[in-house]
Amino acid sequence: MSLGTTGLNDTITKEFLLGKFSEVFGDSDGARVFFAPGRVNLIGEHTDYNGGHVFPCALNLGTYAACRLRNDSLIRLYSMNFEKDGVIEVDVLTDLKNSKEYKWANYPLGIVYTFKMHGFNIDRGLDILFFGDIPNGSGLSSSASIEVLTGFVLSSLFGLNVSKKELALFGQESENKFNGMNCGIMDQFASAFGKKDHAIFLDTATLEYEYVPVNLKNAKIVIANTKVKHELTTSAYNDRRRESETALKDLQAVTDIKSLGELDEESFNRYSKAIKDEVCFRRARHAVTENLRTIEAVKALNADDLETFGKLMNGSHRSLDLDYEVTCKELNIMVESELQVEGVIGARMTGGGFGGCTVALVKNEAVDKVCSEAGKRYEELSGIKPEFYVIEVGDGPSEL
Repeated sequence: MSLGTTGLNDTITKEFLLGKFSEVFGDSDGARVFFAPGRVNLIGEHTDYNGGHVFPCALNLGTYAACRLRNDSLIRLYSMNFEKDGVIEVDVLTDLKNSKEYKWANYPLGIVYTFKMHGFNIDRGLDILFFGDIPNGSGLSSSASIEVLTGFVLSSLFGLNVSKKELALFGQESENKFNGMNCGIMDQFASAFGKKDHAIFLDTATLEYEYVPVNLKNAKIVIANTKVKHELTTSAYNDRRRESETALKDLQAVTDIKSLGELDEESFNRYSKAIKDEVCFRRARHAVTENLRTIEAVKALNADDLETFGKLMNGSHRSLDLDYEVTCKELNIMVESELQVEGVIGARMTGGGFGGCTVALVKNEAVDKVCSEAGKRYEELSGIKPEFYVIEVGDGPSEL
């Protein structure tokens, strides 16, 4: 199934998913259907594990699950996105481990494992059919979406009453410890706490947050998929985290801070000579300046000042390119192509980087032009045909 330029998939209904569930598992008696969103981060990239602020919103794209409890201890998982892998079968009592043979299923299995580690009595198996309309490897948090979704499913089917905060924290813990990806909290938090037409201004050091209305009036959020897939677990993402932590340790020798997010520009300039390695210095400079840009961007949005918001997005991309070095040739071509179109207010890469998507604020009258002109230039320069999604800001997890 392909996504249109709106990013919506009109064929995804409860009946459609239950029909597929019945095909795979024999019937759909007693099955229930759930959804959890992906996210796009408007600004505040690679700040979540550095104790800074982030500003994501949930999408109307995400992951669906049709599921029901079993009377034995088998978990049977099937993904419509990876049909060649067939049904992956795991015993919840004896086989809960990360394994290459489980492939994509390591993400939901990691959540089951994490729930059990936190003392929840998951003693029965499930049949689960997944379908995601987030493009795989796009950087729109398909992994966080399936993690939060699985947690929501477990909470609902087993009557566990797990809070949104726990859904987010368990998702992060599962990705860190079960799947070996040292991500911060932003992706899972955005999926668990999503609110329609609102972005989430989150202080990742304290998990204090506020909902900010996304009243764009004469503009739209446009996501461009470069079609360059990022593989964060095997990429330099973990290296960036280590480099930031090294810079923090150097700074802690001269100032009493717990995270880079505590520094403003003046204090960073005062103490930054303590950072011994030039690469680590640039990583820290991004973390500090990106945090400050995020705070200013939220002020600008609250003041209906989209021009300032756009400039801050552009500054974010430059910093991610030059200081944090998590962009790639294709992401830079796409941002440059978008900014050449009149009516584009601001554009930047979004997500972990090394591929994936850009996010742009675009005046209503320029949306079609961005998709055609920026898309054409990108294809000419990269040899790849991109996809564009005009997205709506959606809610958190729910049962259909």
